[in-house]
Amino acid sequence: MYIVTGGAGLIGSNLVKALNQRGISDILVVDDLKEGIKFKNLADCDIVDYMDRLDFLRRIQSGWELGKIEAVVHEGACSATTEWDGEFIMKNNFEYTKMLLHWCQSQEAPFIYASSASVYGMGPVFREEREFERPLNMYAYSKFQFDQYLRRYQGALTSQVCGLRYFNVYGPREQHKGSMASVAFHFHNQILKEGKVKLFAGTDGYGDGEQLRDFIHVDDAVAVKLWLLDHPKVSGIFNVGTGRAQSFNDVARAVVRYHGQGEIEYVPFPDHLKGRYQSYTQADIGALRQAGYTAEFMTVEEGVPKYLAWLEQNPA
Repeated sequence: MYIVTGGAGLIGSNLVKALNQRGISDILVVDDLKEGIKFKNLADCDIVDYMDRLDFLRRIQSGWELGKIEAVVHEGACSATTEWDGEFIMKNNFEYTKMLLHWCQSQEAPFIYASSASVYGMGPVFREEREFERPLNMYAYSKFQFDQYLRRYQGALTSQVCGLRYFNVYGPREQHKGSMASVAFHFHNQILKEGKVKLFAGTDGYGDGEQLRDFIHVDDAVAVKLWLLDHPKVSGIFNVGTGRAQSFNDVARAVVRYHGQGEIEYVPFPDHLKGRYQSYTQADIGALRQAGYTAEFMTVEEGVPKYLAWLEQNPA
């Protein structure tokens, strides 16, 4: 059995679908469906069972036997960067992940979990080394602290453990995220509603809309996970990005080009984000390449139209 926590979310549900495409449906999805709209991400997926995240935790702690576990892919977390309830974040993100790590080790089951590029703070170097890690919010700190926890055990692991530091993931099955959805999603909706795309004016020395991010299509992020599942001898903490920063203007132009209409409007940069906004991210993917991953990543010009075509076929 495969266990996917956060399996109704963006990356989790796309992984479930990808496993289905491999002929695998013996999947337990663990999630929190208080926001029930996420069920739509699983409506075309085949799974053997669903379980609430807290019920799953209690069963694991009580010694529940599930038989052979092929792998646990842990995507579940509170990902809101604006959440400052540290007690909640650390229990939900840090302590929960620690429990799963040790349980997987006891089962000798591969454990692949979601870290985050947010651990690097403002950068400008985004490499999986302690000297470059400076989290700026509670979400980032919870991810950083678990990575630190894992590093203490790396020499004594009984099975594969991989932490994936996602950069700016976009693509199908993210409609439920609301304001936290990707800029490609929001730009698409702005074009349909207003006929124009709104970008932030320049900041931190960057021109209007020229702030740079490492945008990665969710299919590429899932492909990395599948490769790791196929290579259980590989363990470590890896950046998951394209290794190529592109501007918000690039994304906007790709959306306008897809629709064949629309214009770009620049709005004043919000005061509350000044000093807390990543104007530049670019994954150093050297460690992932060294581990043996050779597949290429989609550019914005390739990934955005692919995503928008899916959105038109699956309107929110």
